[in-house]
Amino acid sequence: MRLEAAIDLTARLVAFDSESSKTNLPLIAAVEDYLREHGAPFWRIPNVSGDKASLFATFGPNVEGGVLLSGHTDVVPVAGQSWTADPFSLRRVGSRLVGRGAVDMKGFDAVCLAMVPEFLAAPLKRPIHLLLSYDEETTCAGPIEAIRRFGLDLPLPGAVIVGEPTSMQVADAHKSVTTHTTRVLGHEIHSAKLHQGLSAVHMACRLVTELERIGEDFRAAGDPSGRFDPPYSTVHVGSIAGGTARNIVARACEFQWEFRGLPDARPTAAKEALDLFAAKLHESAFAPFPRAGIETTTDTRVPGLSPQPGSLAETLALRLAKANRTIAVPYGTEAGQFQSAGVPTVVCGPGRIDEAHQPDEYIEIAQLAACVDFMRGLARELST
Repeated sequence: MRLEAAIDLTARLVAFDSESSKTNLPLIAAVEDYLREHGAPFWRIPNVSGDKASLFATFGPNVEGGVLLSGHTDVVPVAGQSWTADPFSLRRVGSRLVGRGAVDMKGFDAVCLAMVPEFLAAPLKRPIHLLLSYDEETTCAGPIEAIRRFGLDLPLPGAVIVGEPTSMQVADAHKSVTTHTTRVLGHEIHSAKLHQGLSAVHMACRLVTELERIGEDFRAAGDPSGRFDPPYSTVHVGSIAGGTARNIVARACEFQWEFRGLPDARPTAAKEALDLFAAKLHESAFAPFPRAGIETTTDTRVPGLSPQPGSLAETLALRLAKANRTIAVPYGTEAGQFQSAGVPTVVCGPGRIDEAHQPDEYIEIAQLAACVDFMRGLARELST
């Protein structure tokens, strides 16, 4: 019964086009209606501009020390992908449910909502909370407003389980993600007088080459834990644009790049290294051009997740997953936000990350069933 409810709710959630660039309010309103039908208390937590919101719901006694289930409502874009049918209409194809967000991560959200009647009926001694957030696919900052209210007007959880797809294995570690934009301003002139100008494109290319060298340093340092794939911190330049014409020395150029750091790496390490190189480059090449320069700004900061052996989150999740070891995952999640606030956190959810962000994204129904069993176990654990 719960599994079929989860499938139905997955279809209802997938039907909302909640790409990160768009509002998620229609989806949040639908979930609020669902919670009202079951008499479950909830709080809407809007963002500053009011076009998006998180939703915090709670089941059980009003005490601290419960378990928070965290999921996000946004999905990545479908533009440019070769879907074989409407991405926002869930299809059942054999043992799979196909649709945008099915695995990342509306399937998990749907299981949590399908379990609401059982959560409310259980004799819970510690509460179960649910947080549905926004902007995970862009900044992972969606839960921050809710986290700030923990212990104030929202109950402080004792552990958090983030339901990103891990095939229902328990992940206790992931890399940090820091994204940056580097802007280069040169001095434009006719390309026949190249020596009298300063090409922002050429200077940007030197900076990108330096980032590649910085990345090689991280690769050489490796991963002492031996748990990550790839086994080192990474630097990647995703896009670059600049110049106006082939025969004009480029006045401006900018590129976007990221650093994915092992949990023990400083998230600022790559930027600090690039800033040192940029300072030397500015001193040597930019000196004759007082208006030229290099600026790197940080766009997003996603904290890494560090192992906390023996924490409440880890021991509970391992018991519920019937597992005896944890894993590390290569992608970023909101888990680091909760851990940074002092709440033990792990990642454990249905489906494989390999299917996320793909055309014809899907989740296996068996994975939803395993997640239902996990949630039933959670209700039993918190009722004893």
